[in-house]
Amino acid sequence: MPIATQRQRIITHPLAYGCFLSTALIIVRLFYLQIQYAGQFQTKSQQNYTRYERIQCPRGDILDCHGNVLVTNTPITHLYWYGTGNRHLSTQQEATLATLAQLVDDIDLNEHLIQQIRTAERRNTKTMLIKNISLEMLSMIEEHFAHEANLHIETDFKRYYPYNTLASHAIGYLGNIRFEPSGKMGLEKLFDSDLQGNEGTVRKVINSYGKCIHVEPIKERVKGATITTTLDLHLQQLAENTFGPEHTGTFILMDPNTGALKAMVSRPSFDPNLFTSPLRPQEWQELQKNRPFLNRAIHCSYPPGSLFKLITISAALETGLIAQDTMHNCKGYYLFGGRKYWCARRYGHGDITPLQGLALSCNSLFYELGTQLPIDTLADYAHRFGLGKPTGFLLHEKTGLVPSRSWKEQEKGERWWPGETLSAAIGQSFLLATPLQIARMMSAVCTGELVKPRLLATEPIEREPLAIAPETLAFLRDSMRSVVTQGTGRRMNRIDDITIYAKTSTAQTSKMQKRNLGKHYFEHGWMMAHFRYKDEEPLIMVVLVEHAGTSRVPVMIAKEFLIAYRNSFRTQQS
Repeated sequence: MPIATQRQRIITHPLAYGCFLSTALIIVRLFYLQIQYAGQFQTKSQQNYTRYERIQCPRGDILDCHGNVLVTNTPITHLYWYGTGNRHLSTQQEATLATLAQLVDDIDLNEHLIQQIRTAERRNTKTMLIKNISLEMLSMIEEHFAHEANLHIETDFKRYYPYNTLASHAIGYLGNIRFEPSGKMGLEKLFDSDLQGNEGTVRKVINSYGKCIHVEPIKERVKGATITTTLDLHLQQLAENTFGPEHTGTFILMDPNTGALKAMVSRPSFDPNLFTSPLRPQEWQELQKNRPFLNRAIHCSYPPGSLFKLITISAALETGLIAQDTMHNCKGYYLFGGRKYWCARRYGHGDITPLQGLALSCNSLFYELGTQLPIDTLADYAHRFGLGKPTGFLLHEKTGLVPSRSWKEQEKGERWWPGETLSAAIGQSFLLATPLQIARMMSAVCTGELVKPRLLATEPIEREPLAIAPETLAFLRDSMRSVVTQGTGRRMNRIDDITIYAKTSTAQTSKMQKRNLGKHYFEHGWMMAHFRYKDEEPLIMVVLVEHAGTSRVPVMIAKEFLIAYRNSFRTQQS
């Protein structure tokens, strides 16, 4: 073989080997990219044009017992900047923002917002430009920026309380508006997870300009559950109107047979709509001044005063200490331990029966009973009427206080003094009760059963027999009827077509000598009643006005409500 041919073969062999090796590497690399990691690269490519977004779920509604909406949602519209992946804002994008700032007063293109826009543009994300756009502004934006790829209008939902402060303590409000809204009080808090529902998810396909060209639902949103309460919108409005904002206290309406709360007012109140947008710190501090978030129907305990006389007289009758026809002579005071315990009527009531003593709220009679009834006996009967223990209400409540010998020894470290029983017999001393407990006590007198107060229509009706003799309960009802016809509640006597059983109370909050120091030392005013318009279902009413100084104030509120209540029926019938 010629020498030139041998040299050509020597040179050709390395080239062939090199070509073969390169081809093999390319094939392996193609296999590696297209087969081994095909799934990963496909996912990355999809991420370049696919966006997954959460779809907010409307929060569930809260209704009254007739299906009227107490709380719902209202749609709101926001303007967003959708990034398109550019590293920097283009001249056209800057011009768009400048034009937007000139047309819309609500947008402030400060350095912070501009930085957020640049970040959204670079990362292909979105940032909010204007929140809660008005219809007029929306029309202007649609007209001038209809084909602008970066500007997007989206609709959201905002919690809406159509009646503002109405039943705000029972309903509650939402907090953490900047992040995930959640219930902070009342039903909004208690049933937060049920009301929230489940968010949805959609997959959006966008083009190279960031414009959405296809939307595919991935997960359907599920609206939050609807909650139906026992509240009656009409009765709640009547109660709110008659128990005006000038008063501090509470107004309760309850069905004595089912325990359904028809109205619950607490003053001062608040507007839950305030919390659907972020509050400034000074606004929050200003709102706190009058303690408007305190539900005085269940979160506050008050001395019951003369309302407790129903329990004292029950204990005296049940134990045989007195009879219904026993006479007592009221001189205007009762002398005990060398001290005069004064009656509300300083010149006395004269000879009176127990029924008259309750109707006229004579302290002297009950002071005498207090010298013969042990405090533990009074405590026993107070517990029978539901005082000093939870009512079973849905929302968190206080339990009040019913003192006893053991309680005082344990809490105060001293014995119970006989003179303290005299104060307890007229509802003073250490005695405390919530207005809801008083409503339950009043219903028990009229029905003979302790019923659990209810706020939800789905709650079961729970009742237990009241451990008081029927003849004693009949006597209490006759006495409360006399309160209206000839006693301390006679201002309500002349309301046509309504039958009323009531008891009033002026409960001391401090020593009488401190009354001159200001209204803060005035007595609380109570009025509780069982009333019925013709053949309608009866209702229990409890009105408490803090530091009213007299029971006349709650009585006049009750009278105004009863007249409005009666007139509403007459309007329906005409």
